[in-house]
Amino acid sequence: MSALLTNAEKAVLFLLSLEEDVARPLVEELSEGEIRRLRAVAATMREVPKGALESTLREFLERCDASVAVPRGGLPYLRRLSTKALGEDRTRAVFEDGTTSPLTRLERAPAEDVAGLLENEPPQLAAAILSVLSPRAASPILFAMTEERQAAVVRHVGRLTQVPAKVLEDVAAAIAANLPTSDATTLVSVDGVAKAAELLNATARAAQDSILGVIEGDDPDLASNVRQAMFTFDDLIRVTSRAMRVLLREVPTERLVMALKGAMPELVDVLLSGLSTRAAQMVRDDLEAIQNAKKSDITAARKEIVAIALRLEGEGQIDLGRGES
Repeated sequence: MSALLTNAEKAVLFLLSLEEDVARPLVEELSEGEIRRLRAVAATMREVPKGALESTLREFLERCDASVAVPRGGLPYLRRLSTKALGEDRTRAVFEDGTTSPLTRLERAPAEDVAGLLENEPPQLAAAILSVLSPRAASPILFAMTEERQAAVVRHVGRLTQVPAKVLEDVAAAIAANLPTSDATTLVSVDGVAKAAELLNATARAAQDSILGVIEGDDPDLASNVRQAMFTFDDLIRVTSRAMRVLLREVPTERLVMALKGAMPELVDVLLSGLSTRAAQMVRDDLEAIQNAKKSDITAARKEIVAIALRLEGEGQIDLGRGES
């Protein structure tokens, strides 16, 4: 999910952070249409970026100077609030209509059946659906499609930033009848690059290379971003000392020092294993001397090292320890 939440996502996250007695009067002020919009978003919210709750509450506090408690629920909590505010019959009409969550039904359906449906839909639509399913469920669906279709779908996943919530339920409705729909303007945020990376990380290396190769010919920047998202700086902890020596020969010392600022001690040890004892101690001394390093500078240095590592792996010079599957 993107670090920037939509207003509907903020509303759901905010409601889930309140005690029931505090939240109930707020829900009572909402129309059925507004609750349907929140329901559509709550059904797709499986995780939020770190700091999202804090920033959402801060935004609220800045406007009304109120206090809130710790979140506790999810979709069941929002439904319970609505039952107390609207009554069971009206709430059932909004939340259930005799069906389970459309996304849950997609995840439980045979991958071949879902893939067969999505093969006949535009790749943008298939990408929207796969982006909000769990990688464990989405990956078999992706690889039940044709190879050409796989690359097209992953390309669109990588470009996603927001998805109309109605699209998600409408596609699920093609698999199971009578699924609820929601306001077409309701959006859910998607970190497309991260989702594309998750999809590919759940597949074999040969398939990863094939799909990324096709995407690279059409959108080199997107392919590069997805590759970097598939392998992070923290993943270097799996690299052997021999491979680390090869890698660090191409990394300027000042960039290594910056990248190591704030890193886990175990990761620092692994990276410095690629240096001589004297050189490693010099890096540690330089690391201690750094004060108030900018997060953006640290992130940039880490991305540079990851890019070098990926290049060396592509050239066959090192093994990043990612295995064949």
